Amino acid sequence: MSDELNPVATPPRIGTLPNLPVFHKLTGRKVVVVGGSDVALWKRELAEAAGAEIVHLTNGWTPEDLEGAALAFADMPDRDEALRFIAAARAAGAPVNIIDQTDLCDFQVGTIVNRNPVVLAISTDGAAPMLGQSIRTRIESILPLGLSAWAKAAQAWRPRVKTAIADFGARRGFWQRFTDAAWRNIDRAPTDTDFDALVADTPATRVGSVTLVGAGPGDPELLTLKAVRALQNATVILYDQLVGPGVLELARREAKRLAVGKTGHGPSCSQSEINRTIVELALAGETVVRLKGGDPLIFGRATEEIDACKAAGVSVSIVPGISAAQGAAASLGISLTERNKARRIQYVTGHGADGKLPADIDWGAMADRKVTTILYMPRKTLGEFVRKALAKGLDPATPAVAVANASRADEAHVAGTIAGIDDLAQGLAAGAPVTVLIGWVARDLARAPAELIPFPKAALS
Repeated sequence: MSDELNPVATPPRIGTLPNLPVFHKLTGRKVVVVGGSDVALWKRELAEAAGAEIVHLTNGWTPEDLEGAALAFADMPDRDEALRFIAAARAAGAPVNIIDQTDLCDFQVGTIVNRNPVVLAISTDGAAPMLGQSIRTRIESILPLGLSAWAKAAQAWRPRVKTAIADFGARRGFWQRFTDAAWRNIDRAPTDTDFDALVADTPATRVGSVTLVGAGPGDPELLTLKAVRALQNATVILYDQLVGPGVLELARREAKRLAVGKTGHGPSCSQSEINRTIVELALAGETVVRLKGGDPLIFGRATEEIDACKAAGVSVSIVPGISAAQGAAASLGISLTERNKARRIQYVTGHGADGKLPADIDWGAMADRKVTTILYMPRKTLGEFVRKALAKGLDPATPAVAVANASRADEAHVAGTIAGIDDLAQGLAAGAPVTVLIGWVARDLARAPAELIPFPKAALS
């Protein structure tokens, strides 16, 4: 039985629409605007931006004013006058928009995101204009300005592509490569060199790229816009164990995901294996994102991966992330520096290549009262760190906070003095990544009930 005779045989391809979104060509065409309000002036500006020739009437109108108009806007609170205007506009063949009276409108103008020639319009069918504006603000924040330059290049290059590539299927391949290149290089305008490279690009000659991306301490909302764009452009993502689960949800669905995580003192991919995998994937033409918890440039072994890519002739770039230290401090509501309490910050790893406390820690620097120390990956070595730091002069009353799963929904912390922080940290969830903040910037957190955090209260006076 055919679909004509059985209309329910094929499910609808799109849900019900309150309006049909349409982009109207207005260059050189007449548009009538009636009214002197700010909203009417805004409608005039929009039509002018689209190239229309404006007839703006602020002291009355006649049906003759509407002859030859492509569109008509009017700010008319008087409903009877609005109905007369609508009749005249429709008689002249002009769709009409009565401002703030959606039930009288033939069309509406959505809230606009402009990346000329890319234009997005957002409509709530007049139900919630402020919601539409907030949606636009969110889109504006993630849609890069550089998109405009690549879209304009596409307009200019289209005739050249037809000349350079005769086969229709091959041209489709060019535009797919163009799109991938645009998102990889969205912060700069394309050049003729890009055009030549895209025309010459074939699967046999293609070399991919690698981007080291900081995933932040766990909360996906702490990702940078550039990190989100990299995830949405990647064809393969290699991610660490410390990457928060919500972060990967922001990647494009088609991307292949490879877990190469290192678990503290447990089974792990070796760094040489990770380096080799990254390079092999890039040489095969993949757009690779190496996703690392926190900031890839802070105890992220970034140098080894960058060197491996450079040695293989693979393009590599870096997108920094919010560090565990910043995420923990923000969650705790404290500053890492203060004029009179902490003039500098030092980042120290509690986990060397052999899994032990590094032997080359500058213990004199640890004892400085004017520094905030952030101790990374200290779960197995915190007790030894504390003993050695105290032996080298660190004040045992120095406040310390151990934070597990910083910035995540299951974040937890314990606070006390450095002398007692190891015992307190034993109560944090097993296997959770822990960062320890040491310094007088945490003095208010350390002022907890004595039965919870055992340290001399007088030490903080």
